[in-house]
Amino acid sequence: MPKQPEPSAAPEASAQVTAAEISRLAGVTRATVSNWRRRHADFPSPVGGTDSSPLYDLAEVRTWLAGRGHTEKVLPLEELRTLLRLSAHGSSTAARLLPFVLAERQRPDLFNAADVLPDGDVAARAQALVHELSAPPQSRFHFDDVTYKASDASLLRAVLRCIDARQTQDAVNVLAERELEDEAVSGAYATPGPLADLMARLLGAAAPQSPYPRRVFDPACGSGALLAAAARQGARHLHGQDLVPVQARRSLIHLGLDAPESSADIRADDSLRADAFADLTADGVLCNPPYGDRDWGHDELAYDPRWAYGVPPRGDSELAWVQHALAHVTPGAFAVVLLPPAVATRSLSRRIRAELIRAGALRAVVSLPSGTAPPLHIGLHVWILQRPELVAPDHQSVLCVEGSALAGSESTSGPRTARTPAGSKMPGRDGVAAATWDALSEGVLRYWTSYVTDPIGFTDVPGQARAVPVVDLLDDLVDVTPARNIRTTAATADPVAIAEHVVRLRRELASAADALAVAAGQGDWPAAGTEARHWRTATLADLTRGGALTLHRAGPPSPRERDAAPPAEFADRPVLSGGDLATGQRAVADPETPLPHTTTIVAEGDVLLAEIRSDSGTRARVADEQDSGAVIGRGVRLIRPDPTRLDPWFLAGFLAAEDNLNSATVGTSSLNIDPSRLRVPLLPLEEQRRYGEAFRRLHTLRQVARQVTELATLTPKALADGLTSGTLLPPPNDSGGTTPI
Repeated sequence: MPKQPEPSAAPEASAQVTAAEISRLAGVTRATVSNWRRRHADFPSPVGGTDSSPLYDLAEVRTWLAGRGHTEKVLPLEELRTLLRLSAHGSSTAARLLPFVLAERQRPDLFNAADVLPDGDVAARAQALVHELSAPPQSRFHFDDVTYKASDASLLRAVLRCIDARQTQDAVNVLAERELEDEAVSGAYATPGPLADLMARLLGAAAPQSPYPRRVFDPACGSGALLAAAARQGARHLHGQDLVPVQARRSLIHLGLDAPESSADIRADDSLRADAFADLTADGVLCNPPYGDRDWGHDELAYDPRWAYGVPPRGDSELAWVQHALAHVTPGAFAVVLLPPAVATRSLSRRIRAELIRAGALRAVVSLPSGTAPPLHIGLHVWILQRPELVAPDHQSVLCVEGSALAGSESTSGPRTARTPAGSKMPGRDGVAAATWDALSEGVLRYWTSYVTDPIGFTDVPGQARAVPVVDLLDDLVDVTPARNIRTTAATADPVAIAEHVVRLRRELASAADALAVAAGQGDWPAAGTEARHWRTATLADLTRGGALTLHRAGPPSPRERDAAPPAEFADRPVLSGGDLATGQRAVADPETPLPHTTTIVAEGDVLLAEIRSDSGTRARVADEQDSGAVIGRGVRLIRPDPTRLDPWFLAGFLAAEDNLNSATVGTSSLNIDPSRLRVPLLPLEEQRRYGEAFRRLHTLRQVARQVTELATLTPKALADGLTSGTLLPPPNDSGGTTPI
């Protein structure tokens, strides 16, 4: 029989918190908490810690704050992290809480009144619900031995608050990360959502005339991001394996939340040494394997039948994963694998690369810009492989795509809606658009689809994509790095066209430099006096309560809304994301961009604030006529001020101040801004407008400076490429002739 939860008659002390954590809980400064301790005799007494760093009972603190009318400001995820940290058995507790996240989705009505239920009842309901979960018998995960005590109620409630805040998957990540702290894992990195979607779409585009692969396998599934992306594209049978049990469990929960219509079979074991799916031949493989693992089993696996293209060297575990992936797909099916760039060049593995090319197994290599996926300091490669068929066509080339060129410039091979800098009336120019995942994904998919449909008829695009002949790759190095194999200038480039392009860039640079000089030289900026000004301030939370402004954000659908279409009023509207705001871009009406279920339509005069803290880029700006009618996406907070009480540019300028953002930043791995903590000076409206005009000028100066920087990078490059490709000559010397070489 399953174990019963301990009765609620034996309550245990709640978690203990420091003064700093109380300040975050109440949304005040630490000095305010110190004042409360001195001035209020009923403030909770310390229950532990030291004189210099006392600890307080969390339940008593919450009761005291509620009695004083202080609404808790802590983010649900931060509360969950804090409680896990304070738990005596944080790692094992996190492991027990993971299945509860999935179980709650099946019966959310059981916890509608969790805050008022006795602790024992919350634990009993959670335990009973988890015991109803089922997992594939081969997965080694069983939920009937999971138990919850009354002392777990605060953590269970914290998980429920995350779910209510539509942060279910984030809660799973927090729990898994806490459990991973006790695991010695190196060389394994999470796959970002946009990259997982790109890899899943590449797998489907490999056979554009066929349905999406129904059976997809990930032998290093990690958090399950790649399998979830495949499910969104149409995969219905998901198989995964991971060496770390917590990662396999996390993947199973992730898929249960995001892909409930698909079956999931996730195993925990070493994929190379103990293949749990030895008999599986899937319709497709997606994989982001661990990098640089010298202890992958070289000696004991030396005669493994999977090494059809050669035994991988001890120092090249990545090519062991490549061959493992190929061994698990049906003949003619594809595998998409994320690899470090060194795999394309290592001399020890050139024979294996050569065999992959000769057999027609390596079909494409795509380089990604650095920073798109961890490790962020290098640009990773996506390899697209195909298991050869018994009677297979003779592949004469391998597609190479330079992703950094696609992300940094607009493609010229097809029309697309250009992103234009916010605050600028000019359309985007070739080479000046900011790097975006939209541009990268669109370009890579377009080139791959065109190539796989007609490899012989594929048209090379200088600097971006080339169908590299096999004979060119099978040299002494067998280097398949895209940058090495893609020409930056077409062999038949028109020198006159190149010269005209360069003249246009130089004129634009000169014009932008003149505009920068004008923007930088406008007006005098006098000193405030012998001392800096000081003023009373109010938080955005205070101003919201006073009706001076309203705060809005976009959010994912709740479990009940997941299968419903977004409201009709949001249909066909461009979506402004946090990335657009940070890079100074406009919203784009892209049918591939999902519309949020909960969002707000932008109006002229709204203040747009990026939710994620960034050291560069726009942090806040005022929406203008071109922004009007768009909807805000993830990563954007919209602040709608009452124009009779607050000037928008005054508000945007002070909200983006460095000290202001420092005081309102929460989180560790990603720095989120809590707008309710941001402070604004209390000034008369007329004085606000003076400051607002100054901040508007600074925004214009920032936009023009960005434009000059982009053109100053692009113009010299175009000139240098023209000179080195033979399409341009050096400028005339003083005597009017050309300088001989």
